[in-house]
Amino acid sequence: MARAPENLSLGGSSPEEIARDIAYRDVLTRIETLLSEPCDWVAAMATVACELHHAFDHYHWTGFYRTVRPGHLQVGPYQGGHGCLDISFERGVCGAAARLKDTQLVPDVEAFPGHIACSSSTRSEIVVPILTSDGQVVAVLDVDSNDPDAFGETDRLHLEVLAADLGERWGKEALQAMTK
Repeated sequence: MARAPENLSLGGSSPEEIARDIAYRDVLTRIETLLSEPCDWVAAMATVACELHHAFDHYHWTGFYRTVRPGHLQVGPYQGGHGCLDISFERGVCGAAARLKDTQLVPDVEAFPGHIACSSSTRSEIVVPILTSDGQVVAVLDVDSNDPDAFGETDRLHLEVLAADLGERWGKEALQAMTK
């Protein structure tokens, strides 16, 4: 699995952002080690959700929504309270990430047009699409926080590297599962 570049400059970053960067590097190394064993797409998602969720205090819901049919996501492995069961690509932060094939970094979910309140305690969110090598969305990685403005560029960088790796390694398997 790829990692954030060792020489990544967080220029002018606060001590909190530097500590967060180090924590991401540690958890991504653990994930890489755990996923080096043979496993399938579902096991990989469950492992990633668990490791991320328990690594950061600002992660209150951590999980995946899988593309199960054209234009629809369905809840996959996650950590935290209940999740929404089915989300259209046309609705909410997860739908926007899937539809636009781009990370959605939302400091205030109440200000996001069409936000779906799966949990009334969520205040901020980051959602990263997981794409196959040919750009098909197989899932999104969704992280919610009960804290406002909990996510920043450090989160984005590391989660995008992770999502790219997951798409590269399991994208074809995930697509095959969708068509069954």
